Amino acid sequence: MKKLKFRDLDISVELERAVADMGFEEATPIQSLAIPHVLSGRDVIGQAQTGTGKTAAFGIPILENVDPSNKDLQAVILCPTRELAIQVAEELRKLSKYMKKIKVLPIYGGQPIERQINALKKGVQIIIGTPGRVMDHMGRRTLDMSSVKMMVLDEADEMLDMGFREDIEFVLSEMPEERQTLLFSATMSRDILNLTRRYLEDPEFLKVVHQELTVPEIQQIYFEVKEKMKLELLSRLLDIHNFQLSLVFCNTKRRVDKLVTHLQIRGYAADGLHGDMTQNQRDRVMSKFRNGKVEVLVATDVAARGIDVENVEAVFNYDVPNDDEYYVHRIGRTGRAGKKGMAFTFVSGKEIYQLRDIQKYTKTKIEQHQIPSVKDVEAIKTNKFLEKVKHVMNTDDLEKQVRIVEKMMEEDYSSVEMAAALLKIVMTRDGGSDSTAEEFGDTGAEPGMVRFFMNAGRKQRIKAKDIVRAIAEHTGLSSSNIGKIDIFDKFSFVEVPEASASEVFSLMNGARIKGKSINMEPANKRE
Repeated sequence: MKKLKFRDLDISVELERAVADMGFEEATPIQSLAIPHVLSGRDVIGQAQTGTGKTAAFGIPILENVDPSNKDLQAVILCPTRELAIQVAEELRKLSKYMKKIKVLPIYGGQPIERQINALKKGVQIIIGTPGRVMDHMGRRTLDMSSVKMMVLDEADEMLDMGFREDIEFVLSEMPEERQTLLFSATMSRDILNLTRRYLEDPEFLKVVHQELTVPEIQQIYFEVKEKMKLELLSRLLDIHNFQLSLVFCNTKRRVDKLVTHLQIRGYAADGLHGDMTQNQRDRVMSKFRNGKVEVLVATDVAARGIDVENVEAVFNYDVPNDDEYYVHRIGRTGRAGKKGMAFTFVSGKEIYQLRDIQKYTKTKIEQHQIPSVKDVEAIKTNKFLEKVKHVMNTDDLEKQVRIVEKMMEEDYSSVEMAAALLKIVMTRDGGSDSTAEEFGDTGAEPGMVRFFMNAGRKQRIKAKDIVRAIAEHTGLSSSNIGKIDIFDKFSFVEVPEASASEVFSLMNGARIKGKSINMEPANKRE
Protein backbone atom coordinates (compact mmCIF):
# COMPACT_ATOMS: atom_id res chain seq x y z
CA MET A 1 0.00 0.00 0.00
CA LYS A 2 0.98 3.62 -0.47
CA LYS A 3 2.65 5.16 2.56
CA LEU A 4 1.32 8.53 3.76
CA LYS A 5 3.21 11.60 4.90
CA PHE A 6 2.47 12.43 8.52
CA ARG A 7 1.16 15.81 7.39
CA ASP A 8 -1.52 13.91 5.42
CA LEU A 9 -2.83 12.36 8.64
CA ASP A 10 -5.25 14.28 10.83
CA ILE A 11 -2.84 14.91 13.71
CA SER A 12 -1.99 17.99 15.76
CA VAL A 13 0.79 20.44 15.02
CA GLU A 14 2.55 19.35 18.25
CA LEU A 15 2.68 15.74 17.11
CA GLU A 16 3.80 16.72 13.59
CA ARG A 17 6.70 18.69 15.14
CA ALA A 18 7.67 15.77 17.40
CA VAL A 19 7.57 13.30 14.50
CA ALA A 20 9.73 15.66 12.42
CA ASP A 21 12.24 15.97 15.29
CA MET A 22 12.45 12.17 15.40
CA GLY A 23 13.40 12.23 11.73
CA PHE A 24 10.43 10.33 10.34
CA GLU A 25 9.55 11.52 6.87
CA GLU A 26 6.54 9.32 6.24
CA ALA A 27 4.27 6.84 8.02
CA THR A 28 4.91 3.10 7.80
CA PRO A 29 2.17 0.88 6.29
CA ILE A 30 0.69 -0.08 9.67
CA GLN A 31 0.71 3.59 10.75
CA SER A 32 -0.96 4.68 7.50
CA LEU A 33 -3.67 2.04 8.01
CA ALA A 34 -4.23 2.23 11.75
CA ILE A 35 -4.01 5.92 12.70
CA PRO A 36 -7.12 7.09 10.76
CA HIS A 37 -9.24 4.18 12.10
CA VAL A 38 -8.08 4.65 15.69
CA LEU A 39 -8.65 8.41 15.50
CA SER A 40 -12.21 7.69 14.33
CA GLY A 41 -12.86 5.75 17.54
CA ARG A 42 -12.98 2.21 16.07
CA ASP A 43 -11.66 -0.86 17.86
CA VAL A 44 -8.73 -2.14 15.81
CA ILE A 45 -6.93 -5.46 15.31
CA GLY A 46 -3.53 -4.88 13.73
CA GLN A 47 -1.53 -7.81 12.40
CA ALA A 48 2.03 -6.68 11.84
CA GLN A 49 5.52 -7.89 12.66
CA THR A 50 7.75 -6.34 15.28
CA GLY A 51 9.69 -3.40 13.92
CA THR A 52 6.98 -2.04 11.63
CA GLY A 53 6.20 1.10 13.62
CA LYS A 54 3.31 -0.26 15.71
CA THR A 55 4.12 1.93 18.70
CA ALA A 56 3.46 5.15 16.81
CA ALA A 57 0.43 3.50 15.15
CA PHE A 58 -1.35 3.42 18.50
CA GLY A 59 0.76 6.01 20.35
CA ILE A 60 -0.12 8.97 18.10
CA PRO A 61 -3.92 8.47 18.37
CA ILE A 62 -3.66 7.91 22.13
CA LEU A 63 -1.80 11.20 22.57
CA GLU A 64 -4.37 12.95 20.38
CA ASN A 65 -7.24 11.65 22.52
CA VAL A 66 -5.77 12.25 25.97
CA ASP A 67 -7.11 15.27 27.83
CA PRO A 68 -4.01 17.00 29.26
CA SER A 69 -6.10 19.04 31.72
CA ASN A 70 -7.36 15.79 33.33
CA LYS A 71 -4.75 14.05 35.51
CA ASP A 72 -6.76 10.79 35.73
CA LEU A 73 -5.55 7.62 34.00
CA GLN A 74 -6.96 7.60 30.45
CA ALA A 75 -4.97 4.98 28.49
CA VAL A 76 -3.39 1.62 29.38
CA ILE A 77 -0.90 -0.27 27.21
CA LEU A 78 -0.05 -3.87 28.14
CA CYS A 79 3.28 -5.31 26.97
CA PRO A 80 4.79 -8.78 27.48
CA THR A 81 8.21 -7.65 28.81
CA ARG A 82 9.76 -4.84 30.83
CA GLU A 83 12.12 -4.10 27.90
CA LEU A 84 9.22 -3.51 25.55
CA ALA A 85 7.35 -1.45 28.17
CA ILE A 86 10.38 0.82 28.58
CA GLN A 87 10.84 1.06 24.81
CA VAL A 88 7.17 1.99 24.24
CA ALA A 89 7.28 4.55 27.07
CA GLU A 90 10.39 6.20 25.60
CA GLU A 91 8.74 6.40 22.17
CA LEU A 92 5.60 8.02 23.64
CA ARG A 93 7.69 10.53 25.56
CA LYS A 94 9.42 11.54 22.33
CA LEU A 95 6.07 11.84 20.56
CA SER A 96 4.63 13.94 23.41
CA LYS A 97 7.65 16.27 23.44
CA TYR A 98 5.51 19.35 22.79
CA MET A 99 2.55 18.18 24.91
CA LYS A 100 3.98 19.18 28.26
CA LYS A 101 1.03 18.32 30.50
CA ILE A 102 0.78 14.68 29.38
CA LYS A 103 2.47 12.23 31.76
CA VAL A 104 3.60 8.78 30.62
CA LEU A 105 4.72 6.09 33.09
CA PRO A 106 6.12 2.58 32.51
CA ILE A 107 5.29 0.13 35.32
CA TYR A 108 7.02 -3.24 35.46
CA GLY A 109 8.55 -5.74 37.84
CA GLY A 110 12.14 -5.37 38.97
CA GLN A 111 11.68 -1.68 39.79
CA PRO A 112 10.75 -0.51 43.33
CA ILE A 113 6.95 -0.35 43.43
CA GLU A 114 7.05 2.60 45.85
CA ARG A 115 8.62 4.77 43.14
CA GLN A 116 5.79 3.85 40.77
CA ILE A 117 3.15 4.49 43.45
CA ASN A 118 4.55 7.98 44.11
CA ALA A 119 4.48 8.77 40.38
CA LEU A 120 0.88 7.53 40.06
CA LYS A 121 -0.21 9.73 42.98
CA LYS A 122 1.03 12.82 41.14
CA GLY A 123 -1.23 12.03 38.20
CA VAL A 124 -0.46 9.96 35.09
CA GLN A 125 -2.64 9.87 31.95
CA ILE A 126 -0.92 6.96 30.19
CA ILE A 127 0.65 3.84 31.68
CA ILE A 128 2.63 1.16 29.85
CA GLY A 129 2.99 -1.97 31.90
CA THR A 130 3.49 -5.69 32.10
CA PRO A 131 0.35 -7.65 33.10
CA GLY A 132 1.73 -8.85 36.44
CA ARG A 133 2.78 -5.43 37.70
CA VAL A 134 -0.45 -3.78 36.48
CA MET A 135 -2.47 -6.38 38.42
CA ASP A 136 -0.27 -5.76 41.47
CA HIS A 137 -1.14 -2.06 41.39
CA MET A 138 -4.81 -2.84 40.88
CA GLY A 139 -4.71 -5.11 43.92
CA ARG A 140 -3.10 -2.31 45.98
CA ARG A 141 -5.71 0.14 44.65
CA THR A 142 -2.92 2.42 43.44
CA LEU A 143 -4.26 2.17 39.89
CA ASP A 144 -7.78 3.44 39.19
CA MET A 145 -9.16 2.12 35.89
CA SER A 146 -12.50 3.93 36.03
CA SER A 147 -11.45 6.76 33.69
CA VAL A 148 -9.68 4.62 31.07
CA LYS A 149 -10.84 5.46 27.54
CA MET A 150 -8.30 3.46 25.53
CA MET A 151 -6.73 0.05 26.04
CA VAL A 152 -3.89 -1.46 23.95
CA LEU A 153 -2.65 -5.05 23.89
CA ASP A 154 0.80 -4.87 22.31
CA GLU A 155 2.47 -8.10 21.10
CA ALA A 156 -0.67 -9.98 22.17
CA ASP A 157 0.57 -13.30 20.76
CA GLU A 158 3.72 -13.10 22.83
CA MET A 159 1.74 -12.28 26.00
CA LEU A 160 -0.45 -15.34 25.48
CA ASP A 161 2.60 -17.52 24.78
CA MET A 162 4.06 -16.34 28.08
CA GLY A 163 0.94 -17.45 29.97
CA PHE A 164 -0.59 -14.02 30.61
CA ARG A 165 -4.09 -14.87 29.32
CA GLU A 166 -5.81 -14.82 32.73
CA ASP A 167 -3.96 -11.65 33.73
CA ILE A 168 -5.03 -9.91 30.52
CA GLU A 169 -8.65 -10.95 30.95
CA PHE A 170 -8.65 -9.76 34.56
CA VAL A 171 -7.31 -6.32 33.57
CA LEU A 172 -9.83 -6.03 30.71
CA SER A 173 -12.73 -7.06 32.95
CA GLU A 174 -11.94 -4.26 35.42
CA MET A 175 -12.07 -1.56 32.76
CA PRO A 176 -15.10 0.49 31.69
CA GLU A 177 -17.13 -1.20 28.95
CA GLU A 178 -17.30 2.10 27.10
CA ARG A 179 -13.73 2.14 25.92
CA GLN A 180 -11.72 1.77 22.73
CA THR A 181 -9.62 -1.42 22.54
CA LEU A 182 -6.68 -1.96 20.20
CA LEU A 183 -4.87 -5.27 19.74
CA PHE A 184 -1.60 -5.73 17.85
CA SER A 185 -0.11 -9.13 17.13
CA ALA A 186 2.34 -10.70 14.68
CA THR A 187 0.11 -13.76 14.31
CA MET A 188 -3.61 -14.44 14.53
CA SER A 189 -3.92 -17.69 16.47
CA ARG A 190 -7.19 -19.17 17.65
CA ASP A 191 -6.54 -17.82 21.16
CA ILE A 192 -6.02 -14.32 19.79
CA LEU A 193 -9.23 -14.48 17.79
CA ASN A 194 -11.17 -15.71 20.84
CA LEU A 195 -9.81 -12.78 22.81
CA THR A 196 -10.84 -10.28 20.13
CA ARG A 197 -14.35 -11.71 19.88
CA ARG A 198 -14.82 -11.40 23.62
CA TYR A 199 -13.33 -7.97 24.32
CA LEU A 200 -13.38 -5.96 21.08
CA GLU A 201 -16.52 -4.47 19.56
CA ASP A 202 -16.90 -4.58 15.77
CA PRO A 203 -13.16 -4.19 15.25
CA GLU A 204 -11.48 -3.06 12.05
CA PHE A 205 -9.00 -5.78 10.98
CA LEU A 206 -5.78 -4.38 9.52
CA LYS A 207 -3.05 -6.57 8.13
CA VAL A 208 0.32 -5.55 6.79
CA VAL A 209 1.54 -8.14 4.34
CA HIS A 210 5.29 -8.16 4.04
CA GLN A 211 6.86 -8.54 0.68
CA GLU A 212 8.83 -11.71 0.15
CA LEU A 213 12.25 -11.26 1.63
CA THR A 214 15.26 -11.82 -0.54
CA VAL A 215 18.31 -11.14 1.56
CA PRO A 216 21.35 -11.05 -0.70
CA GLU A 217 24.30 -13.34 -0.18
CA ILE A 218 26.39 -10.83 1.66
CA GLN A 219 28.43 -10.90 4.85
CA GLN A 220 26.33 -9.38 7.63
CA ILE A 221 28.19 -8.10 10.70
CA TYR A 222 27.21 -6.08 13.76
CA PHE A 223 29.19 -4.24 16.43
CA GLU A 224 28.02 -3.31 19.91
CA VAL A 225 29.36 0.21 20.17
CA LYS A 226 28.84 3.29 22.34
CA GLU A 227 27.12 6.14 20.53
CA LYS A 228 30.19 8.37 20.86
CA MET A 229 32.39 5.70 19.29
CA LYS A 230 30.30 5.23 16.10
CA LEU A 231 32.20 7.81 14.04
CA GLU A 232 35.56 6.37 15.01
CA LEU A 233 34.37 2.82 14.24
CA LEU A 234 33.04 3.88 10.83
CA SER A 235 36.37 5.57 10.06
CA ARG A 236 38.35 2.48 11.04
CA LEU A 237 36.22 0.16 8.90
CA LEU A 238 36.48 2.51 5.91
CA ASP A 239 40.26 2.63 6.37
CA ILE A 240 40.61 -1.14 6.75
CA HIS A 241 38.56 -2.12 3.73
CA ASN A 242 39.17 0.89 1.48
CA PHE A 243 35.79 0.42 -0.26
CA GLN A 244 35.35 2.22 -3.57
CA LEU A 245 31.65 2.95 -2.92
CA SER A 246 29.88 2.75 0.45
CA LEU A 247 26.36 3.59 1.61
CA VAL A 248 25.80 4.77 5.19
CA PHE A 249 22.24 4.89 6.53
CA CYS A 250 21.03 7.21 9.29
CA ASN A 251 17.51 7.44 10.71
CA THR A 252 17.22 11.24 10.59
CA LYS A 253 18.05 14.09 8.23
CA ARG A 254 19.89 15.97 10.97
CA ARG A 255 22.02 12.91 11.61
CA VAL A 256 22.93 12.69 7.90
CA ASP A 257 24.13 16.31 7.77
CA LYS A 258 26.16 15.97 10.97
CA LEU A 259 27.85 12.74 9.91
CA VAL A 260 28.71 14.07 6.44
CA THR A 261 30.43 17.08 8.05
CA HIS A 262 32.46 14.85 10.41
CA LEU A 263 33.50 12.52 7.58
CA GLN A 264 34.56 15.40 5.35
CA ILE A 265 36.64 16.88 8.19
CA ARG A 266 38.39 13.50 8.46
CA GLY A 267 39.24 13.61 4.77
CA TYR A 268 36.67 11.22 3.30
CA ALA A 269 34.95 11.97 -0.01
CA ALA A 270 31.49 11.98 1.57
CA ASP A 271 28.14 13.58 0.78
CA GLY A 272 24.56 13.27 1.99
CA LEU A 273 21.08 12.56 0.66
CA HIS A 274 17.81 13.31 2.46
CA GLY A 275 14.26 14.60 2.04
CA ASP A 276 15.03 18.30 2.61
CA MET A 277 17.18 18.46 -0.54
CA THR A 278 15.81 19.63 -3.88
CA GLN A 279 15.68 17.22 -6.80
CA ASN A 280 18.56 19.05 -8.48
CA GLN A 281 20.68 18.68 -5.35
CA ARG A 282 19.88 14.98 -5.15
CA ASP A 283 20.72 14.46 -8.80
CA ARG A 284 24.10 16.18 -8.39
CA VAL A 285 25.01 14.06 -5.38
CA MET A 286 23.93 10.84 -7.10
CA SER A 287 25.92 11.73 -10.22
CA LYS A 288 29.04 12.21 -8.08
CA PHE A 289 28.39 8.91 -6.32
CA ARG A 290 27.96 6.98 -9.56
CA ASN A 291 31.19 8.33 -11.06
CA GLY A 292 33.18 7.79 -7.86
CA LYS A 293 33.76 11.44 -6.91
CA VAL A 294 31.74 10.68 -3.76
CA GLU A 295 32.93 7.43 -2.17
CA VAL A 296 30.78 7.50 0.98
CA LEU A 297 27.11 8.40 0.56
CA VAL A 298 25.17 9.06 3.78
CA ALA A 299 21.38 8.85 3.40
CA THR A 300 18.00 8.40 5.07
CA ASP A 301 15.84 5.45 4.06
CA VAL A 302 13.34 7.55 2.11
CA ALA A 303 15.97 9.51 0.20
CA ALA A 304 17.84 6.33 -0.73
CA ARG A 305 14.91 4.68 -2.46
CA GLY A 306 15.97 5.77 -5.89
CA ILE A 307 19.54 4.57 -5.46
CA ASP A 308 20.38 1.81 -7.92
CA VAL A 309 24.16 1.60 -8.15
CA GLU A 310 25.65 -1.81 -8.94
CA ASN A 311 29.13 -1.29 -7.50
CA VAL A 312 28.24 -0.50 -3.89
CA GLU A 313 30.67 -2.68 -1.91
CA ALA A 314 29.37 -2.05 1.60
CA VAL A 315 26.33 -0.80 3.49
CA PHE A 316 26.65 0.67 6.99
CA ASN A 317 23.65 0.89 9.31
CA TYR A 318 24.99 3.78 11.38
CA ASP A 319 21.62 3.68 13.13
CA VAL A 320 19.60 0.49 13.53
CA PRO A 321 16.58 0.95 11.21
CA ASN A 322 13.19 1.68 12.79
CA ASP A 323 11.46 -0.79 10.46
CA ASP A 324 12.68 -4.36 9.91
CA GLU A 325 11.85 -4.05 6.21
CA TYR A 326 14.21 -1.09 5.96
CA TYR A 327 17.08 -3.37 6.97
CA VAL A 328 16.35 -5.62 4.01
CA HIS A 329 16.04 -2.65 1.67
CA ARG A 330 19.31 -1.19 2.94
CA ILE A 331 21.54 -4.24 2.65
CA GLY A 332 19.96 -5.14 -0.68
CA ARG A 333 21.88 -2.26 -2.22
CA THR A 334 25.15 -4.17 -2.02
CA GLY A 335 26.12 -7.60 -3.33
CA ARG A 336 24.38 -6.97 -6.67
CA ALA A 337 24.95 -8.72 -9.99
CA GLY A 338 26.67 -11.66 -8.29
CA LYS A 339 29.28 -9.45 -6.63
CA LYS A 340 30.33 -9.79 -3.00
CA GLY A 341 29.03 -7.27 -0.50
CA MET A 342 29.28 -6.45 3.20
CA ALA A 343 26.73 -5.01 5.63
CA PHE A 344 27.74 -3.53 8.99
CA THR A 345 25.27 -2.58 11.71
CA PHE A 346 26.21 -0.37 14.69
CA VAL A 347 24.20 -1.28 17.79
CA SER A 348 24.04 0.93 20.91
CA GLY A 349 22.42 -0.03 24.22
CA LYS A 350 18.84 -1.25 23.91
CA GLU A 351 19.07 -1.37 20.10
CA ILE A 352 20.26 -4.96 20.56
CA TYR A 353 16.59 -5.91 20.97
CA GLN A 354 15.77 -4.31 17.59
CA LEU A 355 18.61 -6.27 16.03
CA ARG A 356 17.22 -9.53 17.42
CA ASP A 357 13.85 -8.71 15.87
CA ILE A 358 15.58 -8.05 12.55
CA GLN A 359 17.32 -11.43 12.71
CA LYS A 360 13.98 -13.15 13.36
CA TYR A 361 12.33 -11.23 10.56
CA THR A 362 15.05 -11.90 7.98
CA LYS A 363 15.73 -15.44 9.22
CA THR A 364 19.44 -14.73 8.96
CA LYS A 365 22.33 -14.83 11.41
CA ILE A 366 24.17 -11.54 11.81
CA GLU A 367 27.71 -12.11 13.11
CA GLN A 368 29.02 -10.08 16.03
CA HIS A 369 32.56 -8.73 15.58
CA GLN A 370 34.84 -6.93 17.99
CA ILE A 371 35.65 -3.29 17.33
CA PRO A 372 39.05 -3.15 15.60
CA SER A 373 41.69 -1.25 17.55
CA VAL A 374 43.98 1.37 15.99
CA LYS A 375 46.74 -1.25 15.93
CA ASP A 376 44.40 -3.71 14.18
CA VAL A 377 43.70 -1.09 11.50
CA GLU A 378 47.38 -0.48 10.95
CA ALA A 379 48.23 -4.19 10.81
CA ILE A 380 45.44 -5.02 8.36
CA LYS A 381 46.28 -2.09 6.08
CA THR A 382 49.96 -3.02 6.14
CA ASN A 383 49.20 -6.65 5.21
CA LYS A 384 46.91 -5.56 2.38
CA PHE A 385 49.56 -3.21 1.05
CA LEU A 386 52.22 -5.94 1.18
CA GLU A 387 49.90 -8.28 -0.73
CA LYS A 388 49.61 -5.60 -3.43
CA VAL A 389 53.40 -5.28 -3.52
CA LYS A 390 53.79 -9.05 -3.97
CA HIS A 391 51.21 -9.07 -6.74
CA VAL A 392 53.04 -6.28 -8.61
CA MET A 393 56.39 -8.06 -8.21
CA ASN A 394 54.93 -11.29 -9.59
CA THR A 395 52.98 -9.84 -12.50
CA ASP A 396 54.37 -6.46 -13.63
CA ASP A 397 57.43 -5.42 -15.64
CA LEU A 398 59.63 -3.55 -13.12
CA GLU A 399 62.72 -3.01 -15.25
CA LYS A 400 62.46 0.81 -15.18
CA GLN A 401 61.93 0.88 -11.40
CA VAL A 402 64.84 -1.55 -10.85
CA ARG A 403 67.18 0.87 -12.65
CA ILE A 404 66.08 3.70 -10.33
CA VAL A 405 66.74 1.53 -7.26
CA GLU A 406 70.17 0.52 -8.57
CA LYS A 407 71.05 4.19 -9.09
CA MET A 408 70.01 4.98 -5.50
CA MET A 409 72.12 2.07 -4.23
CA GLU A 410 75.18 3.71 -5.83
CA GLU A 411 74.63 6.54 -3.29
CA ASP A 412 75.09 4.08 -0.40
CA TYR A 413 71.35 3.52 0.25
CA SER A 414 70.39 -0.11 0.74
CA SER A 415 67.36 -1.60 -1.00
CA VAL A 416 65.91 -2.36 2.45
CA GLU A 417 66.17 1.30 3.50
CA MET A 418 64.54 2.46 0.27
CA ALA A 419 61.72 -0.06 0.60
CA ALA A 420 61.14 1.04 4.21
CA ALA A 421 61.10 4.74 3.23
CA LEU A 422 58.64 4.12 0.39
CA LEU A 423 56.45 2.04 2.69
CA LYS A 424 56.39 4.86 5.25
CA ILE A 425 55.46 7.41 2.57
CA VAL A 426 52.60 5.28 1.26
CA MET A 427 51.25 4.23 4.66
CA THR A 428 51.41 7.78 6.01
CA ARG A 429 49.66 9.14 2.91
CA ASP A 430 46.91 6.55 3.32
CA GLY A 431 46.34 7.27 7.00
CA GLY A 432 48.73 4.67 8.43
CA SER A 433 50.86 4.59 11.54
CA ASP A 434 51.96 8.23 11.42
CA SER A 435 48.48 9.64 10.83
CA THR A 436 47.77 10.44 14.47
CA ALA A 437 50.90 12.53 14.86
CA GLU A 438 50.05 14.45 11.70
CA GLU A 439 46.42 14.91 12.75
CA PHE A 440 47.27 16.51 16.11
CA GLY A 441 50.61 18.10 15.24
CA ASP A 442 53.33 18.76 17.79
CA THR A 443 51.53 19.02 21.13
CA GLY A 444 54.69 19.16 23.24
CA ALA A 445 54.18 15.63 24.54
CA GLU A 446 56.73 12.95 25.26
CA PRO A 447 57.74 10.84 22.21
CA GLY A 448 54.93 8.47 21.19
CA MET A 449 52.32 10.51 23.12
CA VAL A 450 49.76 13.23 22.35
CA ARG A 451 49.08 16.00 24.88
CA PHE A 452 45.48 17.26 25.27
CA PHE A 453 44.07 20.40 26.89
CA MET A 454 40.95 19.95 29.10
CA ASN A 455 38.64 22.77 30.29
CA ALA A 456 38.52 21.66 33.93
CA GLY A 457 40.91 21.98 36.82
CA ARG A 458 41.31 22.52 40.56
CA LYS A 459 38.37 24.95 40.82
CA GLN A 460 36.10 22.10 39.61
CA ARG A 461 37.80 19.89 42.26
CA ILE A 462 39.31 17.74 39.51
CA LYS A 463 42.14 15.43 40.54
CA ALA A 464 44.47 13.28 38.44
CA LYS A 465 42.66 10.12 39.49
CA ASP A 466 39.36 11.61 38.23
CA ILE A 467 40.85 12.19 34.77
CA VAL A 468 42.41 8.71 34.68
CA ARG A 469 39.14 7.08 35.74
CA ALA A 470 37.09 9.02 33.17
CA ILE A 471 39.42 8.18 30.28
CA ALA A 472 39.54 4.53 31.29
CA GLU A 473 35.75 4.29 31.60
CA HIS A 474 34.93 6.08 28.34
CA THR A 475 37.65 4.62 26.10
CA GLY A 476 38.83 1.39 27.70
CA LEU A 477 42.41 2.73 27.78
CA SER A 478 44.34 1.19 30.66
CA SER A 479 45.33 3.62 33.41
CA SER A 480 48.94 2.41 33.09
CA ASN A 481 49.02 3.77 29.50
CA ILE A 482 47.93 7.29 30.45
CA GLY A 483 50.91 9.62 30.65
CA LYS A 484 51.71 12.85 32.46
CA ILE A 485 48.80 14.88 33.91
CA ASP A 486 49.14 18.58 34.81
CA ILE A 487 46.26 20.21 36.69
CA PHE A 488 45.85 24.02 36.97
CA ASP A 489 43.07 26.18 38.43
CA LYS A 490 40.72 26.24 35.42
CA PHE A 491 42.24 23.68 33.04
CA SER A 492 44.36 20.54 32.83
CA PHE A 493 46.65 18.67 30.44
CA VAL A 494 46.86 14.92 29.91
CA GLU A 495 49.10 12.78 27.70
CA VAL A 496 47.85 9.62 25.98
CA PRO A 497 49.54 7.22 23.51
CA GLU A 498 49.48 8.30 19.83
CA ALA A 499 47.75 5.05 18.87
CA SER A 500 44.80 5.85 21.16
CA ALA A 501 44.71 9.63 20.70
CA SER A 502 41.95 9.75 18.06
CA GLU A 503 39.73 7.48 20.13
CA VAL A 504 40.33 9.46 23.34
CA PHE A 505 39.69 12.73 21.51
CA SER A 506 36.44 11.42 19.99
CA LEU A 507 35.02 9.80 23.12
CA MET A 508 36.07 12.29 25.79
CA ASN A 509 34.67 15.41 24.14
CA GLY A 510 31.35 16.00 25.87
CA ALA A 511 32.07 13.48 28.63
CA ARG A 512 31.51 14.60 32.22
CA ILE A 513 33.99 14.63 35.08
CA LYS A 514 32.45 15.55 38.43
CA GLY A 515 29.48 17.10 36.66
CA LYS A 516 31.63 19.24 34.34
CA SER A 517 31.17 18.76 30.58
CA ILE A 518 34.63 18.26 29.13
CA ASN A 519 35.99 19.99 26.05
CA MET A 520 39.24 18.47 24.77
CA GLU A 521 41.68 20.02 22.33
CA PRO A 522 45.20 19.14 21.17
CA ALA A 523 47.60 21.13 23.31
CA ASN A 524 49.93 23.77 21.89
CA LYS A 525 53.62 23.00 21.90
CA ARG A 526 55.28 24.10 25.13
CA GLU A 527 57.94 26.79 24.72
